[in-house]
Amino acid sequence: MTLSVWRYAHLTLAVFSSLFLVLASVTGVVLAADAIGEKIPPYRVDNFENISVAAVIAALSKNYLEVSEISVDHNQFTTLKGLDEDGNDVNAYINPVTGKVIGKTEKKSAFIQWVTSLHRSLFLHETGRLFIGVNAFLLFLIAISGTALVLQRQKGLRRFFSKIIKDNFAQYYHVILGRLMLIPILIMALSGTYLSMQRFKLFPEAKINQKEVPVDTKTPKKQNIADFEIFKKTKLSDVQKIEFPFDTEDPEEFFILKLTDREVKVNQFTGQIVSEVRYPVTVLLENLSLDLHTGRANAIWAVVLAIAALNILFFIYSGFAMTLRRRETKIKNKHTAKDSRFIILAGSENGSTLRFANAIHTQLLHKGFSSYLGGLNDYSQFPKAEHLIIFTSTHGLGDAPSNGGKFLSLVDQYPQEQKVEISIVGFGSKSYPDFCGFAKKTEKFLANKPWSNNFLELHTVDDKSPKQFVEWVKKWSKKTDIPLAVTPATYAQKPRGVEQMIVLEKTAISETDHTFRITLRAGRRTKFTSGDLLAVYPAGDGRDRLYSIGKSKGNISLIVKLHPHGLGSGYLYDLKPGSVIKARVMHNEGFHFPKKSAEVALISNGTGIAPFLGMIEQNKAKTACHLYCGFRNETESVSAYREFANDHISKQYLNDFHIAFSREQNQCYVMDLIQRDAEFFAALLQKGGTVMICGSLAMQQDVEKVLDTICIEKTGNDLTHYKTKKQVLADCY
Repeated sequence: MTLSVWRYAHLTLAVFSSLFLVLASVTGVVLAADAIGEKIPPYRVDNFENISVAAVIAALSKNYLEVSEISVDHNQFTTLKGLDEDGNDVNAYINPVTGKVIGKTEKKSAFIQWVTSLHRSLFLHETGRLFIGVNAFLLFLIAISGTALVLQRQKGLRRFFSKIIKDNFAQYYHVILGRLMLIPILIMALSGTYLSMQRFKLFPEAKINQKEVPVDTKTPKKQNIADFEIFKKTKLSDVQKIEFPFDTEDPEEFFILKLTDREVKVNQFTGQIVSEVRYPVTVLLENLSLDLHTGRANAIWAVVLAIAALNILFFIYSGFAMTLRRRETKIKNKHTAKDSRFIILAGSENGSTLRFANAIHTQLLHKGFSSYLGGLNDYSQFPKAEHLIIFTSTHGLGDAPSNGGKFLSLVDQYPQEQKVEISIVGFGSKSYPDFCGFAKKTEKFLANKPWSNNFLELHTVDDKSPKQFVEWVKKWSKKTDIPLAVTPATYAQKPRGVEQMIVLEKTAISETDHTFRITLRAGRRTKFTSGDLLAVYPAGDGRDRLYSIGKSKGNISLIVKLHPHGLGSGYLYDLKPGSVIKARVMHNEGFHFPKKSAEVALISNGTGIAPFLGMIEQNKAKTACHLYCGFRNETESVSAYREFANDHISKQYLNDFHIAFSREQNQCYVMDLIQRDAEFFAALLQKGGTVMICGSLAMQQDVEKVLDTICIEKTGNDLTHYKTKKQVLADCY
């Protein structure tokens, strides 16, 4: 099947079952929590699996006048019904070893009974059970179709759990959580389906295999109950219920043992097995399905079921979010394909490539040109086409995206009757080995067609970069003499999560290093920490500038260098205390102060010190921390850093502070300080410590060269070894 068939099947099933799945998931979470809570009371005894029925009966005979029934539930709690020595009715949990009462049996609360009824039948009795059963089966089909989509996306089972490129939140976690929760959801769906089918007797009734056992007349007429061989061999953990004889003098009354796999009748005088009935497979499957579907037998499995039910709710949200996102890029054409001079075909998996194509299409229409925008599978004969522009992403390992599976065959089927200028732009991620593979395949394929003329060389765009896309726009505009927008913001996705922040303080600019410090207050609900990034939008056109955050007294602290004509730095420098700006926090989890590291070395130059100041201030656990910084000169800012460091050294938040000045005093670079303390850095990495680097890319490269040499010489491992273990973290620019 094609990818689009699986996708439409997946979506259609989700649409039809979404309401029922929401109800089933919410109630399922409640019932799973109840199943976990049932196991909390201390009614289960130690070594339960090794307790024999004979030992239990011996204990009961000492404590009770009469026993009518003992039962064992899925929590392995033992319940007794009978009369105590004073003739009082007993219906309670007992300790099967001592026979003593340890708790009273309680009915389910009215709320849990209400939730159970809603979960099973929607209060519609048999009709509701049918609806729920059908939706359990639809959930199974949704899981299968989703698996097929992931398999096609990842190009096979072997790559099923390989890396997923994050296009957006909904898409990324829909796939990630879908893979993790696949098995629990399949089990949940199949067990629910089976229980419904069993309820409506859709399976043939199996014949009960009853085995009559002849009575051995040589056996003594009466034995002590605790000495019955069957009771000695049977473990209490294999028992569901034991019914005691009503009349202890009647030879036609028997002990009835209802075990997990069979029912046994036992002569109450001799202990001989009178008959044995094996449960049919359907009954065993029903019990197994109940255990799997409800989590009643295992608290850990009940937790997994609760998580899976919550994930179903997320899948419903994220699935519809992805669908709406695709609809946002729905194509609107003013001209038909047959009448258009410019044909733009977009191959897109999640709609992001179509966004770029639509931006070009819209500009051409505004300039009065006849332009047609379609998917790759919309290729046909275009009698008036002069330019064919192809924007395409790649699916899997070099394959076409979901709306381009037929494209190459259509090109063979419908050759153009006139020469057409071909321009191809490939979108992808260099994180994948086959970067822009389908775009490259398309270029080679069209190059062999006699009607095609290569207007521009293949252009590739990594990670949807507007800046890289603009490079192609400039070339195409220049060659066609059609002016198109060359501002990256025109093609950038509108930022989400932007909020208003207030400027609390801004220091005067240092005349020597041209840096200043600005403090912002974010909303109370905004979560951030030192090492995260703040995106500001100085031009108001979607273009952002990123700054490393230092968290100080609960506020956002930035250290900024004012660059001549700098868009971001100039914007921030012009702000006054009380000004309100629009910005957003971008979580940078790969550059947070490590919580479990025994020792940390912080290395920076220039304004890269900003997040480290916040990390030191937050180091209330007093993790051993060492700060290495590189500056050109001694400035007012550096003096303030010294004062900060000395204050936090006295608080034991920082162990030491090392400064390299490239233009005065010690006239060295931060790399020289690292080389000087080579033994320290080697020992720190060997014992599991962490090195964090923030500042310029040039500094990072030089520092890593020095560290690599130190590691090879003194530890026997190169720096890559420690990077893989996440002991070397960097955030440089």
